[in-house]
Amino acid sequence: MHVSAFFLNLPLALLTALVWLTLAFVASRVVHRHAVVDVFWGAGFLVVLIESLLVSHAWSTADQHPWWHQGSGDTVRYVALALVALWSLRLSGYLALRQRGAGEDPRYTMILRGAKGKNETLYAYRTIYLLQAGLLFFISVPLQWIAFSPHFALPVVIVASIVVLVGVWFESVGDYQLRRFLADPANKGTTMDRGLWGWTRHPNYFGDAVVWWGLFGVAAATGWGLLSVLSPLAMNRLLTSVSGKPLLEGKLTKTRAGYQEYVAEVSPFFPRPRRRASS
Repeated sequence: MHVSAFFLNLPLALLTALVWLTLAFVASRVVHRHAVVDVFWGAGFLVVLIESLLVSHAWSTADQHPWWHQGSGDTVRYVALALVALWSLRLSGYLALRQRGAGEDPRYTMILRGAKGKNETLYAYRTIYLLQAGLLFFISVPLQWIAFSPHFALPVVIVASIVVLVGVWFESVGDYQLRRFLADPANKGTTMDRGLWGWTRHPNYFGDAVVWWGLFGVAAATGWGLLSVLSPLAMNRLLTSVSGKPLLEGKLTKTRAGYQEYVAEVSPFFPRPRRRASS
């Protein structure tokens, strides 16, 4: 276990997250929309993982223990890279398509109200981009650990990988169903309550959470990776209580007919059969 290399890489991983989110800030100045940071968010985890893998490879070569001769580690790292690429690129691509031709996301408009006479550009960079860079770094700790771990319990990795795929499926199907619903002019101003959206109000957020518990499971297959449990907990907190569910539901309550009835009947996060409201 290259524990020392993992810790030495932490500042580089943080720098990678900062540079990536600074690129997102530059992109926002070009498209005049801070919501573009959402496109960079998912892909950022793949970028940090690739950076960590490159450092791991360089460290192993310098230590005269080639990266591809480290027990089960090489296979698991390839699997982790594929899983993260599948999740992150799908998410970023979906959001890029959804934002095409759209205006600013109301969430970021609300955040910028806190500027109150300050330099709005610097305020946005600090409160949106630097904050997300810090979160990206912290939540990606299990991925960084995977990059430097030579041995894994393969049965645990297999189960965790299946969990990741289930999460990607749930998130992808939820996004697809919502996109089809919104594309139909007859549904304008109404509430999406079909398919997975009849089981949970946020199938995409639930799928996202499942993905991160699966990736944590891969890291935990090393034993010491269990210590990175705060990362998936932080992602869950973001999705359910901070920037995900609360802000979105506050908006939909005002803009979607029947949304309050939908809230009364459908699970807020974990999927379950719909509870029919009494007449």
